[in-house]
Amino acid sequence: MGDAVVSSAAATRADWTDRILELEVGPVAHGGHCVARSEGRVVFVRHALPGERVLAVVNKDGGGSFCRADAVEVLEPSPWRVPAPCSWARAGGCGGCDFQHADPAAQRSLKSDVLAEQLRRLAGIERRVPVEELPGGALGWRHRVRLAVDDEGRAGLRAHRSHDVLPIADCPLTPPGTLPPVLEHGFDPDTEVEVAVDAHGRVHVGDDGPVVQRAAGREWLLSPGVFWQVHPALPDTLAAVVGEWADAPQGGTAWDLYGGVGLFAAVLAGQVGPDGAVTVVESSRQAVADGRAALADLPQVGWRVGRVERVLGGLGARPDVVVADPPRRGLGRELVDALCGHAPDRVVHVACDPAALARDVALFAERRYRLAELRAFDAFPMTHHFECVALLVRA
Repeated sequence: MGDAVVSSAAATRADWTDRILELEVGPVAHGGHCVARSEGRVVFVRHALPGERVLAVVNKDGGGSFCRADAVEVLEPSPWRVPAPCSWARAGGCGGCDFQHADPAAQRSLKSDVLAEQLRRLAGIERRVPVEELPGGALGWRHRVRLAVDDEGRAGLRAHRSHDVLPIADCPLTPPGTLPPVLEHGFDPDTEVEVAVDAHGRVHVGDDGPVVQRAAGREWLLSPGVFWQVHPALPDTLAAVVGEWADAPQGGTAWDLYGGVGLFAAVLAGQVGPDGAVTVVESSRQAVADGRAALADLPQVGWRVGRVERVLGGLGARPDVVVADPPRRGLGRELVDALCGHAPDRVVHVACDPAALARDVALFAERRYRLAELRAFDAFPMTHHFECVALLVRA
């Protein structure tokens, strides 16, 4: 018995790096890979699809119960498999895309599977939500991209789970013609440079001036580096859903947490009217400055600069509705408890990570807020990322 335990533990600690495995690929998992098993270990394999049989090379093994691998040969393909439109979307290639080898409709189905699994596992909710397609197709949608610069001043994209900079000539996720002229230039070594396409189609590189963006019937003049969604259709889409579910009353009070430049605040201000109040909380001073300028005609919008967890306690009157668009990690217990302590009737939660959203939904449920509505959008085609909006209603 003791020898068997020692043998099993030794096998678990075995380093399989560079080992070639023949795998029957199982379900998709959160993070852009699928789950397979070999000799009792879990293998997270990229560039594969559920139901396929592949040869995969192990590229990372910490010696525990799982390892990571890249599919390098497909022995039995999925009917969902298509040729990847980019030569860098392969084993050892770019880390930006996860699903170029899958039909776009299949990608959305895989993301829906991930969302359902996270809700079931982390929130105890059985619910399947379709991941909705946004206008514009699966390529050419990325209007903001951050390039890495190598030690010789050449810009490119990073390899998967690596700091190596790949010498790309273009990226099909960006609008045609955007990157090639940028990539011809040299930059300061070992830095990063942001490339943005504005509402006029003009390409901005680094800090070459403000970027004009439009959404919700308004225009913003954004300083370099200030956050704006990378998919051009997403701001209007989110503003419409948030507006519908927030339904702030005339003369009411609304909070816009992690409010950025005030996209949602503009919608909420129209709902509460001149006698209401909308408070935006945002930690970026430059974003607040840009937002104040864009919403200068809406005196019912007030701004607080600071971290949400520090500012929340001093916001005053009970809000009718709260809109929260936190970073990828989600709200977490401390903020959920604090928010529920203010007893808003509704919370509209915007999330870019399904696991973080599911954890937050479970925390809200402990405070008697039920998940009333949920929608998901394929705002990042070819990647494993997608955007969700949830409506939580106080019981």
